[in-house]
Amino acid sequence: MKIIEKVEAIKQQELSATENLETMYETIQEKNDDINAFVEIDLPRAQKTAENIDRRLKTGEKTGKLAGLVIGIKCNINVMDSTISAASPTLKEYLGSYNATVIERIMKEDGIIIGLTNMDEFAAGSSTETSMYGPTKNPSAEGRIPGGSSGGSAAAIAADMCDIALGSDTGGSIRNPASHCGVMGFKPTYGYVSRQGLLDLAMSLDQIGPFAKDTTGLALMLDTITGYDQYDPTTFEGKPDDFMPETSNTSLNGMTVGVVDEFIDVTDDKINAQVNKKIDDMISLGAEVNELSFDDISLGLPTYYLINYVEFFSATRKYDGREYGERIEEVCGPEVARRLEIGSYISQKEFSGKYYKKALQARSLILNDFQKLLNDVDIIAGPTVPKLPHMIGEEISTMDMYSYDVLTVIANITGIPASSMNAGKVDGIPVGLQLQAKPKDDHKILSTMSALENQ
Repeated sequence: MKIIEKVEAIKQQELSATENLETMYETIQEKNDDINAFVEIDLPRAQKTAENIDRRLKTGEKTGKLAGLVIGIKCNINVMDSTISAASPTLKEYLGSYNATVIERIMKEDGIIIGLTNMDEFAAGSSTETSMYGPTKNPSAEGRIPGGSSGGSAAAIAADMCDIALGSDTGGSIRNPASHCGVMGFKPTYGYVSRQGLLDLAMSLDQIGPFAKDTTGLALMLDTITGYDQYDPTTFEGKPDDFMPETSNTSLNGMTVGVVDEFIDVTDDKINAQVNKKIDDMISLGAEVNELSFDDISLGLPTYYLINYVEFFSATRKYDGREYGERIEEVCGPEVARRLEIGSYISQKEFSGKYYKKALQARSLILNDFQKLLNDVDIIAGPTVPKLPHMIGEEISTMDMYSYDVLTVIANITGIPASSMNAGKVDGIPVGLQLQAKPKDDHKILSTMSALENQ
């Protein structure tokens, strides 16, 4: 049953919101001790919401577009009275004092927030192994990482613990775990979704977005959370057109798809083979494929991390132990400490021009050159992650960890929309197809995903 069909079943009272919640909660009870996707469950609040929806349906009152759907929230997004720790000892006792804008919008549309999902500490990671709550397991690849930093949300969807989940994407933190777990993940155009209430990793890169098992789930959540927010000056005026109509698309006639040679060059051959099958599917649906070249790929990771280090260091100065929990430098894990130390170093007056300003110049170069590629095509398609996820606990170098994101950081550097959907399996492990488009062409991405899904 697709997500939109479940909503209709609830609205027609063929399935109650309470029954849907009970089913999801039973699955959480059965699986979560092993998978560790959820770090906090608020069942009384969820039950109260479900009962309210059922009561209103029985009396013929109007209900929202998410009516009765069970939603998981990454634990760096503020939910009032929940532990918004960002999986760090720094904030282990911090209770959200307000709802993020996206949470208010979910509640307005009658989504049932079941609890908070696991993540890398302060979103600094690509494996969900750095959490103070312990690692999350990949439900779709036994013994392996789920990806990160939004690994808990991706795992919750893959394990059928909720209908839709929210994550945040700084350099691939939605798309990376979506790829590893074999689900759908969507990073909207920067400015389409309010960041008010999100605990920043890097303010100019972060964007909140959804996970789901089908495009109707993505569309319902995008229709809910996109649009201008007076509390976030980075959001665009107005609201995008509805996304739901895109989910009925079955053709790619007239669409031009770009395939970047350098993206293929850095990716494992077996992953490329699966992605190529999806590109062949796009051709069979009517798309024309053009080969492209992007020489700036080598600039992506260093540019991304220099910006990330500086903005993360700046964002964490409020965690000084006086107002927000513990002093971050005294309790954080090694990856957070590494980013703070480097961020502090290159933020110093004598170095800021040498490193950070150079990174911003490189960002402009990448933006201009990638925009030229997008001017010639509707969509750029390729692998999401260039290699398979490692085993939980396996020792890998920092650079090997960072290299998971070589194909995803471009979308954050440039602010464009990007998604990942399942492209099949390699040695039994899911791999992802990444789709990218021009800013505000999010609908084209969802339409393309829908055509492939409906094939």
